[in-house]
Formats: sequence, C-alpha cells, structure tokens
Amino acid sequence: MTAAPVLAAPPAAERRARRIPRRAANTRPLWNLAAIVVIWATSLVVVAVWVAGGELQSLLAGGADSLNSLGRAAGLASANLLFFQVLLMARVPLFERGFGRDGITRMHRIVGFWSFALLLAHIGLQILGYAVQAGLNPLEQAWQFVADYPGMLLATAGTGLLLLVVVTSVRKARKRLRYESWHLLHLYGYLGVGLAIPHMLWTGADFTVSPAATAYWWAMWGVTLATVIVFRLGMPLTRSLRHGIRVRAVEPDGRSGVSVRMTGRRIDALKARGGQFFVWRFLDGPGWTRGHPFSLAADPADGELVISARLVGDGTRRLAALRPGTRVLIEGPYGTMTADERRGGHLLMIGAGAGVAPLVAILEEGDWAPGEATLIVRDHAAADALRSEAIARLVRERGLRHAPLPGPRALTTSSWLPTSHAQWSGSDLIRYVSPHTAATDVFLCGPQPWMDAVRTDLRRAGVSADRIHLEAFAV
Repeated sequence: MTAAPVLAAPPAAERRARRIPRRAANTRPLWNLAAIVVIWATSLVVVAVWVAGGELQSLLAGGADSLNSLGRAAGLASANLLFFQVLLMARVPLFERGFGRDGITRMHRIVGFWSFALLLAHIGLQILGYAVQAGLNPLEQAWQFVADYPGMLLATAGTGLLLLVVVTSVRKARKRLRYESWHLLHLYGYLGVGLAIPHMLWTGADFTVSPAATAYWWAMWGVTLATVIVFRLGMPLTRSLRHGIRVRAVEPDGRSGVSVRMTGRRIDALKARGGQFFVWRFLDGPGWTRGHPFSLAADPADGELVISARLVGDGTRRLAALRPGTRVLIEGPYGTMTADERRGGHLLMIGAGAGVAPLVAILEEGDWAPGEATLIVRDHAAADALRSEAIARLVRERGLRHAPLPGPRALTTSSWLPTSHAQWSGSDLIRYVSPHTAATDVFLCGPQPWMDAVRTDLRRAGVSADRIHLEAFAV
C-alpha cells in the first residue's frame, strides 16, 4: 500500500498568546425555526387566497374551469417561490442565520428552477383554459393575452429574461461562462421579476380577489424590494463608508496565488469571524461593480482583513494589480462556518486549493491544544499551496498536525485523494489521521464536487453528519 501521509508536527509546541473568542450561545436552531415558520406561513396564505377565490370548486368542475384553476394555482405557487427566490439572495439576516450560506445557495437553485417550471405550467394551462372557454386556437389565445391584457407585454419580456437566467444557470452552460459574465446575466433576474409583478397585481384574479389579498401581495413585494435596498445596497454602503477599508499590501501566495491585506477604522466592530466571508468590490477602475466572494484567510482579530485567492480568472487576476490605498466596498460578514460550530474532541480540517484559506483563519482564532488539530491540504502541485507561512507558524507555535497531499487526483472511488495515495480508500485515510472519528469535528472547504466526495468518505469513516461543517458561498 502507498505510504501513509506525513503529518508534520513538532514534539512540543509553544502556545502563543492569542485571542480566545468567547463562545456565544448557539442560536442557529432558533433562527432556523423562525425562517421555516415564515416560509410556511406565507405559503399557507397563498393556499388560503386560492381557496377563497373559489378555485377548489372550479377545479372539480372539469373542462376549462379545471385548467384555469390549475393554472392559477401554478401561478400563485410560482409567484410565492419567486418572492423567496429574491429574498434568499437579499442577505436577510433571518435566512442567513437560519439556513447558512450553503443552505441558502442550495435552496436558491432549487427554488429558482421550480419557480420557473411552475411559471411555464401557469402560462400553458391558462392559455389552454381560456382557449377552450372561448373556442379559440391556443396560439390565437396566447396572442390575445399579450396584446390585450394589462401588464402581459411586460410579463412576456420578464419571462424571457428569467428564461435567460435559468438557461445560463444550468451547470454545463455555467461552466462555459466566465464568472463575471454569468454574474452580470444573473442580475437580469431582478429585472425579470420586476417586469412580471405588474401583471400579477393588475390582472391576476387571485391577486385581486379581495382588498385583503391585494394588500397582502403589494405588501409582500414591497417588503422584498425594501430588503434588497436595505441589505444589498444600503447596509453594505454604510458599513464600507464607516470603516473606510483600504488595501494595505498585495503579496504573492504560492506559485499562482495572491494575498490581499486590508485595514480600516474599527475593524473589530465588524464582528467578523475566522471562516466567514465578504463580498468584495475594489474601487480600482472600470468593472469595480462586480462583487467577488472571498473568505477571510486570517484571524480578523489582529486588526486587518486578509484574503487569499488562486489566480484563475479576470476577477482574481485583478487582485494582483491592486495598489496600496485602493478603497474597498464590502458586503458581510456572512457564513456560519466558524469555530463556534465545534462540539469538542479532535479537529480535522480538510481543504483544497483556495479552500484552505478559511480553515487557516478558523485555526488561528480557535482554541485547541497541541496535537489536537489536523490540517489536510490538497493541491495539484506542492508549489501551488496557499497560506504556507501561516500554516508553518501554526505547526511551529501551536502544534498543528499538517498533512499536505499534492498531486493530480486519483482515478478511484476516493477521487479527492492524489494519485500518490490512490491505493488508500478515503475512509481509511481519514481514520488514520483521526482514529476517533465519532468524536471528531470536520471543517471542509473546496470545490463542490470535491467536497461531495470527501463528505461521502467522512460518513463511511464514521463521522456523524452534524459534525461535518462546510459552507458554499457562490450560487
């Protein structure tokens, strides 16, 4: 069998003076419950509106009435999901704290596809229902909708924009687009929603069935618009101006990476934690409006914000050209993958590429004894490793066990391992570096397919699901 991974750790490590964060009470279950209650409450209101409009009787009547009733049900469900599609990405604290960024990202994707599918069902059923009722050809009925009904021309344009967003979000299409191009196209979703709203509120029978229903829908979309303005625009701008974040230094990190160090006023007031991330906008010229999510790569308690990135696209390559003094706009901090998630016992950190950055920040901030924490790092080549100096310092000063696993990926069932360890199963390797898997907290960060493969082996090794902590921060 291939040799075991080398675990670097000194026989005796000196514990340096450091901040040990005060462990806050875990309020995430309460936030999660509150977020779920809001979602179910609004969904039940939608059902009540549909029933109050006499749609249940219409559904049982058969013929055109049934088609129209089903079409209105699909439209209501689509509108409700569209509402949450916007809310989930508006950085509303209720959902951020309740579901975490990883959960929100998954929900956003699922909700988006279902909302669009129900929208298509709504359009098709309503065209057929009205066509049967009027004795018209469905194509003729569709044209009448667009030409004669208030708001329908805008809704048609909005549907086209939503179709563009959905098509470019399919994984195969997403991989062919640069992040910057995809992100710009994705923003058209807001315009698509905005164009669809007038039709809902002007001509939708279930939206105008009563003054109370009309007031409810206007209020819902008013709240949605307010959350976007407050949490996506107002708060980030206010926070950025208050703290005056500027680039202090730009340094190479590994063979193909870069670290950006930033300072500002009262960084501690941001209450950022190791493992969290911000959306960053650097005011260095045209294109500054495009935000990029990067995790903190160092404990922010030292008075500066540090990010590390692999230079793989236009956005990351631009980091290398930043000049000291460049102003920075921030959104955040976001994310729940912090040292507070740890329940006790051994600490196993597994990162790939730039995914090592938040793990290093968590290790720098957290409280653990020498030999109690292990860091496994996957890179295509040893020279590509990020945060090497910070890791070496953690090994030297705090007794971190470090196991670098560089090399091309193995073509085995444990594809997250390198070819040098292809004869190992991932679960066996995990049990080797952390024998007491039932009492091990695992923090995981890297590309989604890679994390999925690691998580599978973690479960096979005996790590319980509630001790596996990971968080994605891109849609």
